Amino acid sequence: MSPTEVPESIRSQLALAIDVDDLVAASRLARSLRPYFGVAKVGLELFSAAGPEAFGLMQDLGYEVFADLKLHDIPTTVGKASRVLGALGVRYLTMHAHGDVDMLRAGVEGLAEGAAGAGLDRPVALAVTVLTSDRDAPPHIVPKRVRAAMEAGCGGIVCSGTDLDDVRTLAPRMVRVVPGIRPAGVATDDQARVATPRQAIDAGADVLVIGRAVTAADDPVAMAQAVVAELEG
Repeated sequence: MSPTEVPESIRSQLALAIDVDDLVAASRLARSLRPYFGVAKVGLELFSAAGPEAFGLMQDLGYEVFADLKLHDIPTTVGKASRVLGALGVRYLTMHAHGDVDMLRAGVEGLAEGAAGAGLDRPVALAVTVLTSDRDAPPHIVPKRVRAAMEAGCGGIVCSGTDLDDVRTLAPRMVRVVPGIRPAGVATDDQARVATPRQAIDAGADVLVIGRAVTAADDPVAMAQAVVAELEG
């Protein structure tokens, strides 16, 4: 598959989780896989190593930036941090829905204010419902946290593929982001709530977060091509 043949409609659905602790290594991964992914997820590992410079690098390479920092603090702190991140041009920012409505609302408002002050489009505040490594979350937790996110004005939800039906029913207009994506035959590692790319899209996912399944593969480019082929099929 030639990189030029990958439709933008598919690239925009794929977020590459760049979970490394070195900006040079991050750059190599991002450059090699850019033809297949439209979003770069910068999590705590890379952000701790390189800070906002990681966002700038991904933006320079043409990615939309997904700041997966899972903010969870008092509303004032979350609001101020979100304002800074909005001004830096992130497209997506995660916050723990466990923080409840006031905290989430502060994050939503701060993120929007930061972007507006920098003359940027409004970003999407994402509420994280239950971590995909959590095997024991009771069934009422996801609906409760989705409702909190809606009340706070979040633009999207991060949930597992197994929770997509509930999320789509409760919040049909919110962006649905699904981590824990594993193509068939790929090890699940520490993820308890997994789905294949096709399963997640068919169930209503808007953005798929894919990391080790591609980045730790023997041939990351070939694995990325396989993911794209699965979504095109």
